Amino acid sequence: MSFKKNLGNTEYLMQNNKNSYAEFWQWFQEHQHEFYQILNARNQDKIQEDFFDKLWAELVNVHDGIFFLAGMADEHTAELILTPDGVIRNIIFVEELIATAPKISGWKFTALKPASEIHQTCIGMHDHEFSQDTLSFYLKDHPEYPDEIDLFVVHDEYNEAQKSEFLQGVYIFLDNYLGEYDSVTKLDQVSVQSKQDAEKELMPIANLKKILTLKNSEISRLDKVIRSNTDEDEYISLEGETNDGLPLIAILNSTLLEWDKKASHPWMMIIEIRYGGENFNGMPPSNQYELLESVEQALVAELKDVDGYLNIGRETGNHLRTIYLACKDFRKPSKVIDQIIQNHKDNFEIEVSFFKDKYWRCLSKFGR
Repeated sequence: MSFKKNLGNTEYLMQNNKNSYAEFWQWFQEHQHEFYQILNARNQDKIQEDFFDKLWAELVNVHDGIFFLAGMADEHTAELILTPDGVIRNIIFVEELIATAPKISGWKFTALKPASEIHQTCIGMHDHEFSQDTLSFYLKDHPEYPDEIDLFVVHDEYNEAQKSEFLQGVYIFLDNYLGEYDSVTKLDQVSVQSKQDAEKELMPIANLKKILTLKNSEISRLDKVIRSNTDEDEYISLEGETNDGLPLIAILNSTLLEWDKKASHPWMMIIEIRYGGENFNGMPPSNQYELLESVEQALVAELKDVDGYLNIGRETGNHLRTIYLACKDFRKPSKVIDQIIQNHKDNFEIEVSFFKDKYWRCLSKFGR
């Protein structure tokens, strides 16, 4: 099969992943007795050299960005937890790999770091404890962004000089308490501060799961919101220039930018494609322009508006094409762009950012 003749077809990638998944588990089964004994013995030196290093080398062959935790879940069961370490677009590959895991006696395989009970969640970092004894919270209200969940966590010993350390500890605590999936999907913003700076009455951190369940239940009304027929929308063309005087041209769906239901498509995928253009004032030459068009065509062929994927527009200039896509979910887009990157690895350097942005504030630079 020719990659370049099937730019929008994810079937090859899916089959290729399945083959990689099967090969990984075949390798794991061949070594599972050895790995079980290493974990059960709890010999840290042997764990690193004889298990972790070998496992890491195999996971890299499956997909970049899959990390892991391993240990004894109980006296008789070893557990392997695979995690994307907070990278949204790698969640689907972790989930698929675990979904294809064989049943192996004495082993438990888990996708994403699981949630834990509050009394079991205590993180010691940077000489501070992060637990129900030291943490409380409130949700900040934003009248202009009513569906945004903006979490402020208060630590009893917070000081501004260690802001980054406290924030790191809070993130790790939330990953462990809420579980990795809920931590990255149910929260829009997370901040940490001191008690005296709190703007609302504080609640025990043990209440956070219940509050998030209620808030996300309210937001679930947006699940049914679909936007279709975007080809009939109005579009605008904007022109500008870089600080170095190179031209920038943006073509944007102005109807979508004025849409009042942006929060129904909360995931923003930004695709940055670097091209040549040294002799074209930073704009793409004709042969690369055609390839850039084929990338976007492949993207929208797989990710249709009626299915929950909105192509908001693109910006071109200074040797960079940037495509903005708002999504209802992140799994399918992650696989589609992964395929496109593979198809064009010899043509372009493509970078992808995938993040929560319910009100598309990353597009505010376009004045909408």
